[in-house]
Amino acid sequence: MTAEPLGSRRKAERMRLIADREALDAPTLDRFRQRIDAHLERSFPGLAAATLGVYWPIRGEYDPRPLAEKLRERGAVIALPVVVGLHQPLVFREWHPGMTLATGPFGIAYPVSSDVLVPTAVLVPMTGWDGAGYRLGYGGGMFDRTLASLAKKPVAIGVAYEQARIETIEPQSWDVPMDWVVTERGVYRRDPERLVFLGAPAGATLSPLASPICYAAEIDPGYFEQST
Repeated sequence: MTAEPLGSRRKAERMRLIADREALDAPTLDRFRQRIDAHLERSFPGLAAATLGVYWPIRGEYDPRPLAEKLRERGAVIALPVVVGLHQPLVFREWHPGMTLATGPFGIAYPVSSDVLVPTAVLVPMTGWDGAGYRLGYGGGMFDRTLASLAKKPVAIGVAYEQARIETIEPQSWDVPMDWVVTERGVYRRDPERLVFLGAPAGATLSPLASPICYAAEIDPGYFEQST
């Protein structure tokens, strides 16, 4: 399969998925955000001790900023990605509300002069995602390149809505799968080459496997902690 047809298919799928996401109304987006916030808090308590990379949301993406602020108050260090050049890995700079921001590609805000950090965990936006944990982004490959470039790979938690799930992104050698995927439905873990659904929202029937927090607790307690 040549790169050109694959690129065309991915572009068409990307456009469709973004249009579907942008069609969601504000109350639905807020409801989804609150559910995803709750799943992340309940399943990954170690994020409060992490150097956590998040992102500035665009075009109806899940907004991680309210959760990030809550985690920062508990001790997390929050960072936003910065584009430094074409075909180069992103860098992460410390961020909190009130910092001076500039506008980069796609109109995405980023910190101008704060410290460069190496995240121990990253919330990764996903335009689309498949059952093997691979993500469809905006086509630049920047998150994949960044995750692959770090000496110690951070925990990669992909975040998206259930409606963005597709059969396959047709992953290539450069695509990096997520360790976890979190949607408004609940939490998925990559185990080892496919996603396993671990739990449903509070009040719904749980998966027979376990609740999300039980599985997330299998991670070494220090796994998310900041490097010293």
